[in-house]
Amino acid sequence: MPDDFNPQGFTILVVDDEPRLRDVARLNLEMEGYRVAEAATGYEALEKLREELPDLIILDVMMPEMDGFTALKEIRAVSTVPVIMLTVRNDERDRIRGLDLGADDYMPKPFSTPELLSRVKAVLRRTFTPAPTRRARVVVDDDLTIDFDRREVVVRGQHVTLRPTEARLLYHLVTNAGRLLSHETLLAKVWGREYRNEDQYVRLYITYLRQKIERDPAHPEYIMTERGMGYRFKDFRAP
Repeated sequence: MPDDFNPQGFTILVVDDEPRLRDVARLNLEMEGYRVAEAATGYEALEKLREELPDLIILDVMMPEMDGFTALKEIRAVSTVPVIMLTVRNDERDRIRGLDLGADDYMPKPFSTPELLSRVKAVLRRTFTPAPTRRARVVVDDDLTIDFDRREVVVRGQHVTLRPTEARLLYHLVTNAGRLLSHETLLAKVWGREYRNEDQYVRLYITYLRQKIERDPAHPEYIMTERGMGYRFKDFRAP
């Protein structure tokens, strides 16, 4: 999705028990051209997911009856729709928990409207724009084959599906095999410049990739850490 993409046709579901926050988010998103649906509870969000088929969900963590983490688990059981989580608790443990459960982004409340709009655009761009590929299928070795078109890896004969962000991260690592890529470079290329201070995203998604492709994630053979500098994919093209 190019930077000048047209938001017409994209539906955003805003889930929060605070009517004022939903109103502010809806008005600003609609001014950008998005179609907006609303839900006040996790249960209502699951109904709206089936009825509205949103392209992205903005999901509050602190809600009565069903909190955002539980709602996210239910969403991920049936859908890969991108989710941005909101919370009043600026707690890294909550952020990691949300990302581990499958959230695509995380914003503490209160937030600025321009930042929210920027994050919505960035997540949609990552989700709906395939990584540019010179080679759709890459054979790393006998144990690992990557199909970027399908967002799939074959690991020791087992087919494993990648999330969109995982596929983009792996693409940049593999196409720069043997070269050190800094945290800043990966953030800019995979997440966008809006995320230049979000080092934890790189660390978490490297962990997710290692869990999917490495024989022993604690002792990686493919994605090596250059401590304090960044990451390097093994140079499988070297003689």
